[in-house]
Amino acid sequence: MGIHSICNALSHLQNASRAKLGLTSIPNTKYNLRFALALHRAGFISSVTRAGLTPPPPEALLTFETEPVTSANVSTRRLWLGLKYFNNKPVMSNLQAVSKPKRPVTADYKELSKIARGFQAGHIKGLNLGETLFLCTDKGVLELREALEKRVGGLVLARVS
Repeated sequence: MGIHSICNALSHLQNASRAKLGLTSIPNTKYNLRFALALHRAGFISSVTRAGLTPPPPEALLTFETEPVTSANVSTRRLWLGLKYFNNKPVMSNLQAVSKPKRPVTADYKELSKIARGFQAGHIKGLNLGETLFLCTDKGVLELREALEKRVGGLVLARVS
């Protein structure tokens, strides 16, 4: 279920950024939350806020937590993501799932270092200028640079540029 929810979130974020939305929501799952926080750390989105079915007030977008999640309201919680734009173009112009639900793709530290330098390793093409990979590791969802610093490999989730 984890890769499937990430794939759905990727296509939703790509469509929302092409439609030039300032704020969009995705389902509140632990995989989506970890992926959204990794996107926020990498600078691709401006804010991550957990709220209900309606958008949170603008002052709540500066903090992550708005309402606690309980068993009574867990089905109505959404992750509201603030999208970024530069010169009227989306910062995230291309989001592409590398691992699919039927075909997970993993990479170890040596393969990741090749990919970061622009060379192909296995089924994964090398990175171009302005691209990054997001990985699911035992230390959480990390960007390629963070995974190389921690010297870990894992499941390659997405390529974002």
